[in-house]
Amino acid sequence: MTDTNQKTITGPIIRLHPGDNVVVARVDVPIGTPIPSENMVSRSQVSAGYKIAARKILKGEPILKYSVTIGFANTDIEAGTMVHSHNTEFREFDRDYAHASAYQPVDMIPEAERATFQGYVRPNGTVGTRNFIGVMSTVNCSATVVHKIAEWFTAERLAEFPHVDGVVALSHSIGCGMEMSGEPMALLRRTMAGYARHPNMAGVLIIGLGCERNQLKGLLEEQELAGLPNLKTFVMQETGGTTKTIQAGVEAVRAMLPAANEARRQTVSASHLCVGLQCGGSDGFSSITANPALGAAVDLLARHGGTGILSETPEIYGVEHTLTRRAASKEVGEKLIERIRWWKDVYSVGRDVQINGTVSPGNQIGGLANIFEKSLGSSMKGGTGPLMDVYKYAEPVTTHGFVFMDTPGYDPVSATGQIAGGANLIAFTTGRGSMFGSKPAPCVKLATNTPMFNRLQDDMDINCGEILDGTVSVQEMGRRIFELFLRTASGEPSKSELLGLGDHEFVPWQIGIMG
Repeated sequence: MTDTNQKTITGPIIRLHPGDNVVVARVDVPIGTPIPSENMVSRSQVSAGYKIAARKILKGEPILKYSVTIGFANTDIEAGTMVHSHNTEFREFDRDYAHASAYQPVDMIPEAERATFQGYVRPNGTVGTRNFIGVMSTVNCSATVVHKIAEWFTAERLAEFPHVDGVVALSHSIGCGMEMSGEPMALLRRTMAGYARHPNMAGVLIIGLGCERNQLKGLLEEQELAGLPNLKTFVMQETGGTTKTIQAGVEAVRAMLPAANEARRQTVSASHLCVGLQCGGSDGFSSITANPALGAAVDLLARHGGTGILSETPEIYGVEHTLTRRAASKEVGEKLIERIRWWKDVYSVGRDVQINGTVSPGNQIGGLANIFEKSLGSSMKGGTGPLMDVYKYAEPVTTHGFVFMDTPGYDPVSATGQIAGGANLIAFTTGRGSMFGSKPAPCVKLATNTPMFNRLQDDMDINCGEILDGTVSVQEMGRRIFELFLRTASGEPSKSELLGLGDHEFVPWQIGIMG
């Protein structure tokens, strides 16, 4: 897409594409700063990560970044002027989806030469990167109980089970006060089933209240969980209430621990690695450093037979045509557009949400003018390879390579859907500094810039700001990220794991009318 994929970046500004009419400030650019490479002088005080008009842009003219339209000038903009939301108009424009017109199959690495990691091979052939026992609630009414059960298993009590990564509570705020049928309930149950079957789970305990709409019996029957090995269930109203259910739950988990502790890592192909791709707290450098570097890692992962799941449907809006053109078939491309249309139908009228243009305050402060510009960077996490399939939220991901899952842009909800779909690792890029972590799938965080990485080193796993500093290329950083995937999948703890994050980030998507 751009020369930044091939060489390091130097100088005060960054030109991303020869046809762009804006450039990006690599560092703070004071008023009156000569920019010889663009034959102009800065007319504005421009913060690092913000855009500068590279020539005069006439009112109504598309603003081009990476040769992609990210908005339209709402006034004449002189060369050297900062370009941001104050002089950029967000409006719809025609996009040619050209389904599958640019499809190119992945150049696969021979199976015998593929990278490996140390994973847990489960009886059904799936491979885990961690070895947890989960305690899950059917409804918010049993949330406290599942947390009390998980909290009983302190590090001291688990010391005799060194091959178990922990006991994690998976509670949520729904399960009642919602439709008993249809997509909202199906989505919740699909999410719960995905966690119950997840290869990072050695055992699962599900606890219901008894009178909720998300009935335990219905969940087990609909999702065909009844015969799942190492699955235990309790209903609080039948077990004797809070205290007795906690006691019974603790005993049930204790009974699971010896078998869980027998699991051992073994060498497996990188084709068993399934990575959920996330970004949050984005900035003007997200599309220049961390996101394309993660995309380079996903391209490499796909060549080794693995899977990368791009998500957050509102955050590909405006650049979805760049994905449909790479789709493996017209049918795959149309599945993506069907999801875009669903979002527009539900959220397009009178709602102040991202798909209608407005990004979060943090994104705007970071230099992003609107959702088109954010989407441009967000989509880069998926790399440059073919789009192999499109999934609804929390559906099991069975296709290898680069795929898409329909989720909201809210990171915990999106990552929950990816993990339910089978992601055994999460890769999270951030420019402002997200503090996200997840269980049972570990999360690695990729910083877009060096100042933020240095400020938040306890939370960041890798500094993609080195690309901006001119010390490494996007492709080399992609290789480093891929190697980080393999080490983390093999058991190396991520920063979020060292901090103990992930106990409250199970957040199934709430859709539909509550009541």
